[in-house]
Amino acid sequence: MVVPSGHYRLVPDNGRIVLRTSRDGLAATAGHDLTIEAPRWSGDLVVKDDGTPVSLEVRIDVGALTVREGTGGLKPLTDRDRREIGVTMRRLLETGKYPEVIFTATRFEPSGDGGVIEGDLTLRGTSRPLMLEVSQTGPGKYKATGTVVQSSYGIKPYSAFFGALKVRDAVAVEAEVELPAPGDA
Repeated sequence: MVVPSGHYRLVPDNGRIVLRTSRDGLAATAGHDLTIEAPRWSGDLVVKDDGTPVSLEVRIDVGALTVREGTGGLKPLTDRDRREIGVTMRRLLETGKYPEVIFTATRFEPSGDGGVIEGDLTLRGTSRPLMLEVSQTGPGKYKATGTVVQSSYGIKPYSAFFGALKVRDAVAVEAEVELPAPGDA
């Protein structure tokens, strides 16, 4: 993974960050697997002259997380369901107290057209290691995937019907980005 040297300012115009939850429990068929998008985020990537990344920091406005899709379930996801899920997300994530999630890379391991980025994810005031698998999907286009375990950050995954329907503890994270010209804001 060799990237032209420079400072890259990353914003939603360059890509997207998506969370994918899945359901569990005896009543899992009643719930939905959710696709949640982060419409407000920013990042800074700095790449050395030899083409290897040296720093990356991404900030996500968690109060703006938006349910884009719900699959499965006994009935389709409604706009009311989306609003209620949004309220629950903001409560569980304590967005008033912790308005941002921050990922700060600590190590880059380029390999072929991809590699691994290791770093610290700070969520609800708790920092834990996070590893992202990166692949190049086209010229200047990259996709990073990883998994965040909610309970590692003190979050009790959502459950209903006395625990018969619940959200799995592990949440899939996907980030897709097309690098702008170095130095572009």
